[in-house]
Amino acid sequence: WLSKKLGVCAGESSSWGSMRPLMKLLEISGHGIPWLLGTLYCLSRSDSWAGREVLMNLLFALLLDLLLVALIKGLVRRRRPAHNQMDMFVTLSVDKYSFPSGHATRAALVSRFILNHLVLAIPLRVLVVLWAFILGLSRVMLGRHNVTDVAFGFFLGYTQYSIVDYCWLSPHNAPVLFLLWSQQ
Repeated sequence: WLSKKLGVCAGESSSWGSMRPLMKLLEISGHGIPWLLGTLYCLSRSDSWAGREVLMNLLFALLLDLLLVALIKGLVRRRRPAHNQMDMFVTLSVDKYSFPSGHATRAALVSRFILNHLVLAIPLRVLVVLWAFILGLSRVMLGRHNVTDVAFGFFLGYTQYSIVDYCWLSPHNAPVLFLLWSQQ
């Protein structure tokens, strides 16, 4: 009921249908492909060991996220809300399922990663958290997900960062990976 009530941008004729293009832009900001490509590009351009270490772990985090979300979606197979329009930016086979929200997991994971590994002024830290929250909300407003899909997605993304932090890759514990990137 709440998910349907909040799906105010699900169609052009919805009450907030005019906001749909903005919500779809937010959708792209949380999509896995731009994050993966951007991270790979930055990794290829990085000339410091510290930068490579952070980017290598961001890449590990993003790949872990894609794997876990695809696995859970494939196991749970919860259909997207009936009011969803399947006009998403680049979809894969498991994207017909809604639980959990991959955008929400990625938003929580990336936000926590950024807040822990970049030195940012307080206003920028607030913007990072706000981006994650609004991205999650936009998934429900577009009718892509139920509220529980997004809530679990935030929890999963938050937890995934703990896994990445525990398994942190460095030149000391994964020298082969760092040698591969330093050769390019």
